[in-house]
Amino acid sequence: MGPSGRIHNFGAGPAVLPLEVVEEVAETLPNLGGSGFGLMEVSHRSQTFQDVIDSAMSRLRGLIAIPDDYEVLFLQGGASTQFYMSALNLMSEGGMADYLVTGIWSKKALVEANRIGDASGVWDDSGSGFRSVPSDGDYSVRDGAEYLHYTSNNTLFGTQFHHLPESGGKPRVVDASSDICGANIDVSEHDLIYAGAQKNLGPSGVTVVILSPWASSRRKEGLPTMLDYQTHISKGSMFNTPNTFGIFVLDRVLAWVERNGGLEGAIGRNSEKSGVLYDILDSSDFWRPHADPGCRSMMNVTWRLADESLEQVFLEEAGDSGMGGLKGHRSVGGIRASLYNGCPIESVEALASFMTDFESRHG
Repeated sequence: MGPSGRIHNFGAGPAVLPLEVVEEVAETLPNLGGSGFGLMEVSHRSQTFQDVIDSAMSRLRGLIAIPDDYEVLFLQGGASTQFYMSALNLMSEGGMADYLVTGIWSKKALVEANRIGDASGVWDDSGSGFRSVPSDGDYSVRDGAEYLHYTSNNTLFGTQFHHLPESGGKPRVVDASSDICGANIDVSEHDLIYAGAQKNLGPSGVTVVILSPWASSRRKEGLPTMLDYQTHISKGSMFNTPNTFGIFVLDRVLAWVERNGGLEGAIGRNSEKSGVLYDILDSSDFWRPHADPGCRSMMNVTWRLADESLEQVFLEEAGDSGMGGLKGHRSVGGIRASLYNGCPIESVEALASFMTDFESRHG
């Protein structure tokens, strides 16, 4: 078990938060910042909360270098709502958009975009079990496409883009839910970035949306009010009641990242954590890592055991040893360790020690 009796949490989301942030948040539950209002009871229309959301936006801008002319929104509905909302706002009537299909989430995004216009999967690795991401020469963006959409990190299969995908000069849209603020991303090279907060940024229930001037200027008449980016831009993410609790925790997580080396510090820790596990997975044929070596994720390490009948034993013994959240997604099976920003190196070292011992006993 980890500190304070906490399990070593490798869950894919909602994911582990830094313990000091959890403790800090707990102190605010009865009284936020001396306001007399508890954290979950303070009005979103109060100056107390305005200071919170302003702080969260400022920290995020600084940490991932969001250009001054980009808009930042804190919405609800998760990335699953953004699959549709992004296409609804960005695609013209009868328009076209191209998608790189590297996993289940980009596949779902493509389905939603096709409700709006002609969305095409110009690269799709489903036939190979989603073991890789494309190189720039592997696909062509259609001349008429209004943007290229991709998913930067694929939680189910453990693959990740380690380069900026070529878009043929078209705007880029990225679902960065599982590696925002944990991996390199050049915000200025993207026109729309969206990300659920519950992996690297905070708790579930907050969705970060970052829009370039091009994206924020796209206007259509007759959009549903809550699905129109303009609604939320004009009201500073507070057209209706936002997830006040989630935004506060997000601000505290970002402050924690700042104190611990900023984005570069987070990237360094995530690279170190994943490297520990990949070294073990590559050490013998007892393990079968899923992703191709050049496309491996720093955020989600996925593997099978050569003897798949041992996988349930592995999960049960890991649980008995104080490690949870290791079961692979139901559509994939196997084992998955998610190593988001809040996952401490001590948890990874405990897992690595367990894996070495497990192989010695069952190999």
